[in-house]
Amino acid sequence: MPSTKSSTRESGAALRQRSRVIQKQLDWDPVGLLAGVDEAGRGPLAGPVYAAAVILDDSKRIRGLADSKALTALQRDRLFDQIREKALCCSVASATVEEIDTLNILQATMLAMKRAVEGLRLKPAKVLVDGNRLPTLDVLAEAVVGGDAKVKAISAASILAKVTRDRYCETLHEEFPQYGFGSHKGYGTPEHLEALRVHGACKHHRKFFAPVAATFTIRDGTTVSVSVS
Repeated sequence: MPSTKSSTRESGAALRQRSRVIQKQLDWDPVGLLAGVDEAGRGPLAGPVYAAAVILDDSKRIRGLADSKALTALQRDRLFDQIREKALCCSVASATVEEIDTLNILQATMLAMKRAVEGLRLKPAKVLVDGNRLPTLDVLAEAVVGGDAKVKAISAASILAKVTRDRYCETLHEEFPQYGFGSHKGYGTPEHLEALRVHGACKHHRKFFAPVAATFTIRDGTTVSVSVS
Protein backbone atom coordinates (compact mmCIF):
# COMPACT_ATOMS: atom_id res chain seq x y z
CA MET A 1 0.00 0.00 0.00
CA PRO A 2 1.47 3.45 -0.89
CA SER A 3 2.33 5.78 1.95
CA THR A 4 0.25 8.81 2.81
CA LYS A 5 3.11 11.01 1.60
CA SER A 6 3.22 9.21 -1.76
CA SER A 7 -0.57 9.51 -2.17
CA THR A 8 -0.35 13.24 -1.47
CA ARG A 9 2.33 13.66 -4.14
CA GLU A 10 0.23 11.73 -6.66
CA SER A 11 -2.85 13.77 -5.84
CA GLY A 12 -0.88 16.98 -6.31
CA ALA A 13 0.40 15.80 -9.70
CA ALA A 14 -3.11 14.87 -10.78
CA LEU A 15 -4.41 18.29 -9.75
CA ARG A 16 -1.64 20.03 -11.67
CA GLN A 17 -2.44 17.91 -14.75
CA ARG A 18 -6.13 18.75 -14.51
CA SER A 19 -5.24 22.41 -14.12
CA ARG A 20 -3.18 22.30 -17.31
CA VAL A 21 -6.11 20.68 -19.17
CA ILE A 22 -8.57 23.28 -17.88
CA GLN A 23 -6.21 26.10 -18.81
CA LYS A 24 -5.83 24.69 -22.31
CA GLN A 25 -9.60 24.63 -22.69
CA LEU A 26 -9.88 28.19 -21.48
CA ASP A 27 -7.28 29.29 -24.01
CA TRP A 28 -9.28 27.64 -26.81
CA ASP A 29 -12.77 28.54 -25.62
CA PRO A 30 -12.76 32.18 -24.56
CA VAL A 31 -15.61 33.52 -22.46
CA GLY A 32 -18.12 35.34 -24.60
CA LEU A 33 -20.93 34.93 -27.07
CA LEU A 34 -21.18 31.72 -29.09
CA ALA A 35 -22.63 31.72 -32.61
CA GLY A 36 -23.85 28.71 -34.55
CA VAL A 37 -23.62 28.66 -38.35
CA ASP A 38 -25.18 26.39 -40.97
CA GLU A 39 -26.15 26.47 -44.65
CA ALA A 40 -29.02 25.39 -46.84
CA GLY A 41 -29.03 24.73 -50.53
CA ARG A 42 -25.67 23.23 -51.47
CA GLY A 43 -27.21 20.34 -53.37
CA PRO A 44 -30.05 21.87 -55.45
CA LEU A 45 -29.73 22.60 -59.16
CA ALA A 46 -31.11 26.13 -58.88
CA GLY A 47 -31.20 29.19 -56.66
CA PRO A 48 -28.73 30.76 -54.25
CA VAL A 49 -27.07 28.95 -51.35
CA TYR A 50 -28.10 30.40 -47.98
CA ALA A 51 -26.34 30.51 -44.62
CA ALA A 52 -27.43 31.68 -41.19
CA ALA A 53 -25.63 32.63 -37.99
CA VAL A 54 -27.40 32.62 -34.64
CA ILE A 55 -26.45 33.68 -31.11
CA LEU A 56 -29.01 32.24 -28.73
CA ASP A 57 -30.14 33.84 -25.47
CA ASP A 58 -29.63 31.32 -22.65
CA SER A 59 -32.42 32.97 -20.67
CA LYS A 60 -34.99 32.39 -23.42
CA ARG A 61 -35.32 28.68 -24.11
CA ILE A 62 -36.56 27.51 -27.49
CA ARG A 63 -38.06 24.03 -27.31
CA GLY A 64 -37.73 21.62 -30.21
CA LEU A 65 -34.52 22.87 -31.83
CA ALA A 66 -33.11 20.16 -34.06
CA ASP A 67 -31.52 19.60 -37.43
CA SER A 68 -33.87 21.29 -39.91
CA LYS A 69 -33.93 18.16 -42.08
CA ALA A 70 -35.46 16.19 -39.18
CA LEU A 71 -38.36 18.64 -38.82
CA THR A 72 -41.56 19.09 -40.77
CA ALA A 73 -42.21 22.29 -42.70
CA LEU A 74 -44.75 23.38 -40.06
CA GLN A 75 -42.28 22.76 -37.24
CA ARG A 76 -39.59 24.72 -39.07
CA ASP A 77 -41.94 27.66 -39.65
CA ARG A 78 -42.91 27.74 -35.97
CA LEU A 79 -39.31 27.57 -34.81
CA PHE A 80 -38.25 30.15 -37.39
CA ASP A 81 -40.51 32.72 -35.72
CA GLN A 82 -39.33 31.77 -32.22
CA ILE A 83 -35.67 32.00 -33.16
CA ARG A 84 -36.18 35.43 -34.70
CA GLU A 85 -38.04 36.53 -31.57
CA LYS A 86 -35.87 35.01 -28.82
CA ALA A 87 -32.29 34.86 -30.12
CA LEU A 88 -29.89 37.57 -29.01
CA CYS A 89 -29.21 38.17 -32.68
CA CYS A 90 -29.25 36.33 -35.96
CA SER A 91 -28.28 36.91 -39.56
CA VAL A 92 -29.13 35.22 -42.86
CA ALA A 93 -27.04 35.71 -46.00
CA SER A 94 -26.62 34.10 -49.39
CA ALA A 95 -24.35 33.62 -52.37
CA THR A 96 -25.95 34.08 -55.76
CA VAL A 97 -26.23 31.62 -58.63
CA GLU A 98 -23.65 33.73 -60.48
CA GLU A 99 -21.24 33.42 -57.55
CA ILE A 100 -21.86 29.66 -57.38
CA ASP A 101 -21.07 29.35 -61.11
CA THR A 102 -17.94 31.50 -60.75
CA LEU A 103 -16.48 30.24 -57.46
CA ASN A 104 -17.94 26.67 -57.24
CA ILE A 105 -20.54 25.60 -54.71
CA LEU A 106 -18.11 24.98 -51.82
CA GLN A 107 -16.50 28.41 -52.01
CA ALA A 108 -19.86 30.08 -52.52
CA THR A 109 -21.14 28.33 -49.38
CA MET A 110 -18.13 29.57 -47.41
CA LEU A 111 -18.83 33.08 -48.72
CA ALA A 112 -22.47 32.91 -47.60
CA MET A 113 -21.36 31.73 -44.13
CA LYS A 114 -18.84 34.55 -43.86
CA ARG A 115 -21.51 37.07 -44.80
CA ALA A 116 -23.91 35.62 -42.24
CA VAL A 117 -21.37 35.92 -39.41
CA GLU A 118 -20.38 39.43 -40.45
CA GLY A 119 -24.05 40.38 -40.49
CA LEU A 120 -24.54 39.64 -36.78
CA ARG A 121 -25.36 42.70 -34.70
CA LEU A 122 -23.18 41.34 -31.88
CA LYS A 123 -19.69 39.95 -32.46
CA PRO A 124 -19.26 36.40 -31.11
CA ALA A 125 -16.17 35.24 -29.24
CA LYS A 126 -16.39 31.90 -31.06
CA VAL A 127 -18.26 30.46 -34.02
CA LEU A 128 -19.30 26.82 -34.38
CA VAL A 129 -19.88 25.79 -38.00
CA ASP A 130 -21.72 22.66 -39.10
CA GLY A 131 -19.56 20.31 -41.19
CA ASN A 132 -15.84 19.89 -41.67
CA ARG A 133 -14.93 23.14 -43.44
CA LEU A 134 -14.58 26.67 -42.12
CA PRO A 135 -15.10 30.01 -43.85
CA THR A 136 -12.44 32.68 -43.43
CA LEU A 137 -13.44 34.64 -40.33
CA ASP A 138 -11.81 37.17 -38.03
CA VAL A 139 -13.01 35.30 -34.91
CA LEU A 140 -12.19 31.92 -33.42
CA ALA A 141 -14.09 29.16 -35.25
CA GLU A 142 -14.50 25.41 -35.02
CA ALA A 143 -16.06 22.94 -37.46
CA VAL A 144 -18.48 20.45 -35.89
CA VAL A 145 -19.43 17.42 -37.97
CA GLY A 146 -23.13 16.75 -37.43
CA GLY A 147 -23.36 20.00 -35.50
CA ASP A 148 -26.90 20.72 -36.65
CA ALA A 149 -28.03 17.81 -34.45
CA LYS A 150 -25.61 18.45 -31.57
CA VAL A 151 -25.39 22.20 -30.99
CA LYS A 152 -28.58 24.22 -30.41
CA ALA A 153 -27.19 27.39 -32.00
CA ILE A 154 -26.28 25.45 -35.15
CA SER A 155 -29.72 23.80 -35.18
CA ALA A 156 -31.27 27.26 -35.03
CA ALA A 157 -29.05 28.44 -37.88
CA SER A 158 -30.00 25.43 -39.99
CA ILE A 159 -33.69 26.24 -39.52
CA LEU A 160 -33.30 29.91 -40.45
CA ALA A 161 -31.29 29.08 -43.56
CA LYS A 162 -33.65 26.29 -44.67
CA VAL A 163 -36.87 28.25 -44.19
CA THR A 164 -35.46 31.36 -45.88
CA ARG A 165 -34.34 29.36 -48.90
CA ASP A 166 -37.59 27.41 -49.13
CA ARG A 167 -39.55 30.67 -49.13
CA TYR A 168 -37.29 32.01 -51.86
CA CYS A 169 -38.05 28.91 -53.94
CA GLU A 170 -41.76 29.68 -53.58
CA THR A 171 -41.11 33.00 -55.33
CA LEU A 172 -39.19 31.17 -58.07
CA HIS A 173 -42.23 28.92 -58.54
CA GLU A 174 -44.40 31.97 -59.16
CA GLU A 175 -41.96 33.19 -61.80
CA PHE A 176 -41.29 29.81 -63.45
CA PRO A 177 -44.12 27.42 -62.48
CA GLN A 178 -43.13 24.90 -65.17
CA TYR A 179 -40.17 23.71 -63.07
CA GLY A 180 -42.06 22.95 -59.85
CA PHE A 181 -39.68 24.88 -57.59
CA GLY A 182 -42.40 25.17 -54.96
CA SER A 183 -42.45 21.42 -54.37
CA HIS A 184 -38.88 20.19 -54.91
CA LYS A 185 -37.12 23.44 -53.84
CA GLY A 186 -34.60 23.13 -56.65
CA TYR A 187 -33.38 19.61 -55.90
CA GLY A 188 -32.83 17.15 -58.73
CA THR A 189 -36.06 15.20 -58.38
CA PRO A 190 -37.46 13.25 -61.36
CA GLU A 191 -40.05 16.03 -61.78
CA HIS A 192 -37.33 18.67 -61.95
CA LEU A 193 -35.11 16.67 -64.31
CA GLU A 194 -38.05 16.13 -66.66
CA ALA A 195 -38.80 19.87 -66.61
CA LEU A 196 -35.17 20.56 -67.52
CA ARG A 197 -35.41 18.11 -70.40
CA VAL A 198 -38.56 19.73 -71.74
CA HIS A 199 -37.93 23.41 -71.03
CA GLY A 200 -34.15 23.69 -70.76
CA ALA A 201 -32.61 25.77 -67.98
CA CYS A 202 -33.79 29.16 -66.75
CA LYS A 203 -31.70 32.02 -65.40
CA HIS A 204 -31.95 30.68 -61.85
CA HIS A 205 -30.30 27.33 -62.63
CA ARG A 206 -26.69 26.61 -61.69
CA LYS A 207 -25.06 26.19 -65.09
CA PHE A 208 -22.18 23.94 -64.03
CA PHE A 209 -24.24 21.38 -62.13
CA ALA A 210 -24.28 18.32 -64.40
CA PRO A 211 -28.05 17.92 -64.99
CA VAL A 212 -28.26 21.62 -65.86
CA ALA A 213 -25.12 21.67 -68.00
CA ALA A 214 -26.61 18.84 -70.05
CA THR A 215 -29.35 21.22 -71.24
CA PHE A 216 -26.81 23.62 -72.75
CA THR A 217 -25.13 23.40 -76.12
CA ILE A 218 -22.76 25.45 -78.26
CA ARG A 219 -24.30 27.42 -81.13
CA ASP A 220 -22.07 29.70 -83.21
CA GLY A 221 -19.50 29.76 -80.44
CA THR A 222 -22.02 30.80 -77.78
CA THR A 223 -23.28 28.62 -74.96
CA VAL A 224 -27.08 28.69 -74.90
CA SER A 225 -29.89 26.72 -73.33
CA VAL A 226 -31.43 24.03 -75.46
CA SER A 227 -34.84 25.53 -74.75
CA VAL A 228 -35.60 29.05 -73.64
CA SER A 229 -38.00 29.44 -70.70
